Amino acid sequence: MGWLEGKIALITGGGAGLGLALTRRFVKEGARILVMERDAERAAKVKDELGDKVVIHVGDVTSYADNEAAVAKAVESFGQLDCFVANAGVFDFFKPLAEYKGDELAAAFDELMAVNLKGGLLGARAALPELVRSKGNMIFSISNSGFYTGGGGPVYTASKHGVVGLVRQLAHELAPKVRVNGVAPGGMHTNLSGLKATDTDNQSLEEMEGFDELIIGITPLRMAPTPEQYCGPYVLLASEENAAPTTGVVINTDGGLGVRGIMNVNGGDELEI
Repeated sequence: MGWLEGKIALITGGGAGLGLALTRRFVKEGARILVMERDAERAAKVKDELGDKVVIHVGDVTSYADNEAAVAKAVESFGQLDCFVANAGVFDFFKPLAEYKGDELAAAFDELMAVNLKGGLLGARAALPELVRSKGNMIFSISNSGFYTGGGGPVYTASKHGVVGLVRQLAHELAPKVRVNGVAPGGMHTNLSGLKATDTDNQSLEEMEGFDELIIGITPLRMAPTPEQYCGPYVLLASEENAAPTTGVVINTDGGLGVRGIMNVNGGDELEI
């Protein structure tokens, strides 16, 4: 038996990248999943792969009605909801403030914040009644950009700092009935896309040359993790048996950025014991 045997989870952005890896891992751990995905083609592929372990809802996380419909479909299909994973996101491709025109900046801010911050908040509100009934939990995908500079441009970084605050506030408000936590992965090669406002909505991190080498070079653990390698903390936090006292916590899975310091990031290479 897995850590999530018999549990029901709703994962937003569950059709690609980290969301797809989470969907697969949660199923492996015994859960059944409502995948909320705005791309119908991606959603169909998940259904083909995982069959009756998943139910698909094609919808937009920026719409409260779509979030509410996803929750209702999860309960209709599986009888309950135990875990809400706010994972859907978009990226600003490191665009600095000085390169924006004013109107473009306003549009980019509204578009990115609607997905990365508002989408999670709307989903949390839609899921709340069912999670209160099940004494369930919420998990928010954050990023190393929720804690450090340079992992995105100002708009993306602001959104992820906002999600950290959201985790803490909701954990405060919803205890003792619902646990609320987050996971802050480092960089990974996925099809995380950009914004219509900056004409990057058809780009993805998968297309960035040298991205893995960049991640390896800046992290003390000298690795470029795959989406699958980031899934373990989500399973832990979703498990009542293994994380019952845990709320308001963000687990940083960023290769050690927090201990990078000012010395050579690869200083441990010469370590001999």
